[in-house]
Amino acid sequence: MLPKAVFDLADGGAENEWTLRRNESAFDDITLLPKPLDGAADRDQSLTLLGHQLATPVMIGPTGLSGLFWPDGERCAARAAASAGAGFCLSHASVCTLEDLAEVPIAPRFMQLFIFTDRGFTRELAERAASAGYHGLVLTIDNQFPGNRERDLRNGFTIPPRLGPAQVAGLAMKPGWLWRMRNALSGIGFGNYVRDGVKIDLASREMHVADLFDPGMNWKDVEDLRGIWKGPLILKGVLHPDEARMAAENGVDAVIVSNHGGRQLDGAASAIEALPGVAAAVDGRVPVLIDGGLRRGVDVVRALILGATACLIGRPQLWGLSVAGEAGVGRILEIYRSEIDRVMGLCGVTRLADLGPDLLLKRPSN
Repeated sequence: MLPKAVFDLADGGAENEWTLRRNESAFDDITLLPKPLDGAADRDQSLTLLGHQLATPVMIGPTGLSGLFWPDGERCAARAAASAGAGFCLSHASVCTLEDLAEVPIAPRFMQLFIFTDRGFTRELAERAASAGYHGLVLTIDNQFPGNRERDLRNGFTIPPRLGPAQVAGLAMKPGWLWRMRNALSGIGFGNYVRDGVKIDLASREMHVADLFDPGMNWKDVEDLRGIWKGPLILKGVLHPDEARMAAENGVDAVIVSNHGGRQLDGAASAIEALPGVAAAVDGRVPVLIDGGLRRGVDVVRALILGATACLIGRPQLWGLSVAGEAGVGRILEIYRSEIDRVMGLCGVTRLADLGPDLLLKRPSN
């Protein structure tokens, strides 16, 4: 259905892809102990996150170049999330501009941001997000060096995409995708990387956008961004409890436990393994979200028990987008909603606040 290079862009991870696999397999170590006689005839999975009411604890996380998977992919996904009562975070690397996405009525609508070598560009994107009415900034901290994504290297995939003979041949082998994307391919690129209405020339850079990120970023940059941005500031890419504690103490409004989908540091802890330590470190001072490996509703429930307030999904919504656009993402969100509802019922839980550690089997330490 998708050309190999496009499929691997979403499906692949860094190096041996151990962390990518561990994001999913670590959930196998979390065993539930249901209490069905608590009664759960009526179940409610709604919640409040940073002042916004959500119908479900599942949100759409930032995924770059969604417009490669379906025409106008970002806005398709946002519309599906709005219909499901879910939140949405736009990737910095979206095909559409952040202003275009803001036309979709959805709350919360978050915008992903990085600390750029050019701090003026960091400020510009933050100010554009404010002007466009975004409800929060998601500062991603684990992508300042390009991950060694070997599938992309083997496929000759670059960001923005360059279509050489091998790439064109690969696209031609997927005529359905090529026909669907026939009017969109010429516009594929990073819609947000513009200045004064002119796109920033990324094609002349090796590794392109990655060269714009500053690996020397530090807590002073978080403080400076906090001074620029008046709405909720969310830190994404947190695995270490010390970093989570510092975030809560330095004006950050929420943290996202994430290893970038296993696409950056191969060998990093899975998100679900890191979650309990992060939750303990912030000790309820700020919401803790999680991103990585949540493939079923039961995974969402496990994460909520271990301290998450809400969960973000990336690859699953891209697969739904690839199959049926907005309807496909809507179907993915409905599957999560129905599975969460079923798990809550089978566990004897009527509301998310009742998901506690008493529902987990305590395994003996070795």
